[in-house]
Amino acid sequence: MSRAKALKYYIIIRLLLAPLMLWTITTLVFLLLRATPGDPVDAVLGNRAPDIVKEDYRKQLGLADPLWLQYIRYLGSLLRLDLGTSITSQGQKVWEIIQQHFPATVELSVCGMAIAFLVGIGVGTLAASRSGTVWDVGGRLFGIITYSIPLFWMGMVVQLIFSVQLGWFPIGTRYPITLPTPEGFTGLYTIDSLFSGNLVQFFTAIYYLALPSLTLGLLLSGIFERIVRVNLKQTLKADYVEAARARGIHERRIVFAHALKNAMIPVITVLGLTLAALLGGAVLTEVTFSWPGLGNRLYEAISGRDYPTVQGIMVFFATIVVIASIAIDIVNALIDPRIRY
Repeated sequence: MSRAKALKYYIIIRLLLAPLMLWTITTLVFLLLRATPGDPVDAVLGNRAPDIVKEDYRKQLGLADPLWLQYIRYLGSLLRLDLGTSITSQGQKVWEIIQQHFPATVELSVCGMAIAFLVGIGVGTLAASRSGTVWDVGGRLFGIITYSIPLFWMGMVVQLIFSVQLGWFPIGTRYPITLPTPEGFTGLYTIDSLFSGNLVQFFTAIYYLALPSLTLGLLLSGIFERIVRVNLKQTLKADYVEAARARGIHERRIVFAHALKNAMIPVITVLGLTLAALLGGAVLTEVTFSWPGLGNRLYEAISGRDYPTVQGIMVFFATIVVIASIAIDIVNALIDPRIRY
């Protein structure tokens, strides 16, 4: 089978498996929510509400029906692309919640990923190109420390130092509540303020975005540093690199023009999947910094036992991850001729 036919066959198989993966995830979320302790009716009405009121409200929500009937009704709604209505947000549609909070998650995730990518690639390249030196040891320590530090703990430490003690950055939220927020079709404050030509709003949005995105980016950069350092070290030992050195080509050109390009192939996979996971809710960062993103909204929905909101957001996240994984596999196959299916 030719490479083109094999790749086409692989893509078709992945596309056919995507609905199965989404069904598995949605089923698990549905069952786990109902297996955990707590009652959404108690979360809304409180424990002191009369039992007859609770039972009536439970019937209104459809929670008094058998589990299999709830599940069939839930799958039917998903097939109609209806994610349901929030229990705790006064009847707000889950799609409206996603549209309202997802831009904040995108802005934080993209900025954090850009910082992680640049810092991780830079430190990993520096460490690999100076193998056996103090730079190599420092790069290794950087990767281990940033990879192992808990995100929520680092976020609180950063807030304590740079917000509480030094007062350089706001302790949380996305934009000052006393100022009008940037308006635009993207929902991204940095982009919308640039489109409107309001530089004051742009720099204000950057100011509030800086601390959470730097915290998230630095801790994620350890992943890229470790992958780049290991792969670049192996690449620098390849025959074609030795041949380039024998021809007298400068070491910097060998590293950046030849070795780093091949060492970046596995990084692309990690980049895509990490970005998909971030878009699926940087929950710990958003909760720590009171960032009004979809991850923070998911945390609130879980705390309030809001079944439709949790299920809808998880389905949305799962769809992003599945699409991203398929796209990354296709990109890897196109840029790396050694991949076979």
